[in-house]
Amino acid sequence: AADKGTATFSDIANGIAVERGFWLGDGFASGGSQGYDHKVMGITARGAWVMIARHFAELGLDIQRDPFTCVGVGDMSGDVFGNGLLVSRQTRLLAAFDHRHIFLDPDPDAAAAYTERARLFALPRSSWADYDPARISRGGGVFSRQEKRIPLSPEVRTLLGLDTAQAEPAAVMQAILRAPADLLYFGGIGTYVKATSESQVDAGDRANDALRVNGGTLRARVLGEGANLAITQAGRIEYARTGGRLNTDALDNSAGVSTSDHEVNIKILLADAEREGVLTRRQRDDVLAAMTGEVAALVLRDNAQQALAVSLEEHDGVNDLPSHAALMLRLEAEGVLDRAVAGLPDAAALTARIAAGEALLRPEIAALLPVAKLWLSDAIEASGLPNDPAFTAALLAYFPAELRQGFARFAERHRLRRELVATIIANTVANRLGPAALSRLAAEAGPVAVARAAWLAGAVFDLETTCDAADAAPAPAATRLDALLALRRLQEAAARELLAGAGPAQPLDAAIATLRPGVIALSRTAAQDVEDGAVAQGLRDAGLPEALAVQVAAAPLLAAAPAIVRLAAQAAVPPADAAAAWQQAGQAFGFDALRAAAGALAVRGAFGSRAKAALLTDLTVAQTRLARAALAGTDPATLPAAADAIQAAQEAAAVPDLAGLGVAARMLLALGPVSL
Repeated sequence: AADKGTATFSDIANGIAVERGFWLGDGFASGGSQGYDHKVMGITARGAWVMIARHFAELGLDIQRDPFTCVGVGDMSGDVFGNGLLVSRQTRLLAAFDHRHIFLDPDPDAAAAYTERARLFALPRSSWADYDPARISRGGGVFSRQEKRIPLSPEVRTLLGLDTAQAEPAAVMQAILRAPADLLYFGGIGTYVKATSESQVDAGDRANDALRVNGGTLRARVLGEGANLAITQAGRIEYARTGGRLNTDALDNSAGVSTSDHEVNIKILLADAEREGVLTRRQRDDVLAAMTGEVAALVLRDNAQQALAVSLEEHDGVNDLPSHAALMLRLEAEGVLDRAVAGLPDAAALTARIAAGEALLRPEIAALLPVAKLWLSDAIEASGLPNDPAFTAALLAYFPAELRQGFARFAERHRLRRELVATIIANTVANRLGPAALSRLAAEAGPVAVARAAWLAGAVFDLETTCDAADAAPAPAATRLDALLALRRLQEAAARELLAGAGPAQPLDAAIATLRPGVIALSRTAAQDVEDGAVAQGLRDAGLPEALAVQVAAAPLLAAAPAIVRLAAQAAVPPADAAAAWQQAGQAFGFDALRAAAGALAVRGAFGSRAKAALLTDLTVAQTRLARAALAGTDPATLPAAADAIQAAQEAAAVPDLAGLGVAARMLLALGPVSL
């Protein structure tokens, strides 16, 4: 992969690959002379700032509109720092340092400073020493790190919280790291933050031992990791406990790796076309270059989806922690997760957190999410799921428009088609559901079945389009997150219903064709029921467009839609009749109260999660049987032992525990004939 100091080796490596006849050709190493130049694209920094923008949006600040303060590590000649500090004209850079200089600008003019930073970025091999002193605010300056002591003006002392007239460079740099800014941005090499519990040796960067600070002492509101290893995972967790917002370096700067992936996969596709004589090597190079902007857009969308997934998972963290604990146990058992390496809490720590009503912290969620994706993608790749024709559209969407339109057949027979499709499914499902929902569903079925059900639920309800609309709505971030959570819960519930009623697997397109008309009909009815209600009106008032507000308000009413559509098909009745029978059974036996009680029930361990999942499946099967009886002309409430089942359900819902709910569910199951 292209990086500072190694990009020149890409052409050498690719030349060897071509000479030896290796199948990847000049796609063996990304970023060569006929590849994507990450610094010119600014892709790694832009990806990190997508994450930063999400943090600030959730704090009520728009980085393209609202001025914000920043301190950081790096200089304008560097790819990640230089490009990052040009993302927004509203960035007020107060202080920064690299391996040569310390830059201090206590009260910068945002517009003038941006212009000067852009000049330095364009100046070959620039340093902070090239910064125009006339553009630096009163009391600031550029100082060599080789000085024994640096003079501190009153303005700098106020900025950095230092009370001496001069200080050693190390003390000044530590104060920059701990400055009370809106953003602390890392764009330079080095590990500068650890946890209080860690030694300097634990940080693994002896060169910066004298500068390193503890995560709990940082005062920035947001931390962005454009650079790798700027802060240890334990340091991240310590900082997050103080209320600081951050992810991990693996998420923040993933856009560079993703760009390399796209480059290699595009070259594989075009090599196939080149062998067929569809285009020459020169034409291939032209096509590759022409797609630079769209490749960047695809990559940045991936970053945005990952940032959103972490935010949604964080939102309901306390309730989700038992599911997170169960998932970690499973991933460990299957050899996918090493908690010590990932920086995730062990089983004892999670038990203590559950008892204390605590949740996973944001950097922990950011560490768990990619492991869950890896687990999913490995399972999917080893299954027959990638062969389903329904994923062709998703495969094509991975590539820029020109390839989708003129080279589709080469994409469809891509040498890494299975790997690509498995990765696409895993990314989409894990981002949309989140690790906790994935854990709950995986307690009922294997990861491949869960991925298929979740994908089918998303397609049937067209959730990709609706979620994109919700995230782009002109509403506060909190409103958008609430809307997206409602849609996420619908997808989880619908996937559970699909798993509960799973018959012989059929192609996804056929399954969608079977389910979608009924779901559309039920969705219209639900929309009519809620459009004049308080929930929809509140969403409209908060900024969601009319149709979207109604869709989101209706989402909780549609959780059982797949089961109802399946019931309608079995009984050969319209979906509206099946819905009425479903509602009749629900009201008579209190199914909604039982589900709510089960949903609120705290369980521990993998077996507790599996028992809860089995309980929810039993409730769906029981309600389906009783609704079918109603459609056949039998009032479910008159069935033998119905009164006992109703009483058991009422008692179990009133004082819920897993055993009581399980007994009630079994009694309800026994009411309806199995044939129904």
